[in-house]
Amino acid sequence: MSFGAAEWQAARLTAALAGVATLLLLLLGTPLAWWLARTRSRLRALAAALVATPLVLPPTVLGFYLLVLMGPQGLAGRATQALGLGLLPFSFGGLVVASVLCSLPFVVQPLQQAFEAIDERVLEAAATLRAGAADRFFSVALPLARPGLLTATVLGFAHTVGEFGIVLMVGGNIEGRTRTLSVLLYDHVEAGELAQAHGLAAVLFAFSLAVLLALYRRDGRRHGRAA
Repeated sequence: MSFGAAEWQAARLTAALAGVATLLLLLLGTPLAWWLARTRSRLRALAAALVATPLVLPPTVLGFYLLVLMGPQGLAGRATQALGLGLLPFSFGGLVVASVLCSLPFVVQPLQQAFEAIDERVLEAAATLRAGAADRFFSVALPLARPGLLTATVLGFAHTVGEFGIVLMVGGNIEGRTRTLSVLLYDHVEAGELAQAHGLAAVLFAFSLAVLLALYRRDGRRHGRAA
């Protein structure tokens, strides 16, 4: 498939959205995953369930509540207007917020599993060497969790690229502002442009398959070395 102007525009927007959302996901998801892996709080189960909710909740439901929350009468909407930021729905900023919430479990869960797999004795040894909590996290835990960090980064980015429901719900279909590749594919199908739809769908399918294949091969090599 040869990309036209619409496809390249949507691709650039999708890449920018996935890049910004992935960065925010890592900044928010890493400390959250560390807390979930280490805490004994009674709120742990509730927090883990809330993080995992986008895995089972229809994206349109989450999108609807975000529209209400970020709308003119919503708590977030009133706050952004008071700050002079305007309203987030049907804007790139709104897409970022929606994508972060929708992709959160794809980042938090691999990181949480990586942190839980760290031998407690390693952290205790670092503590005996007078390493503070922050030092143990950045110098010991984070490097040991690098495979999980890589998996979280790739899955967060890839899921944001492929997300459709919440993107359309929160961002609409505004050319150059909120029309991502998945929304453009929907447009091609709606317009009966099946050749363009086939080509774009093939690109997105190949991207998803390549991402998963790379992760599975990496895990296979890592398990092979461990054996």
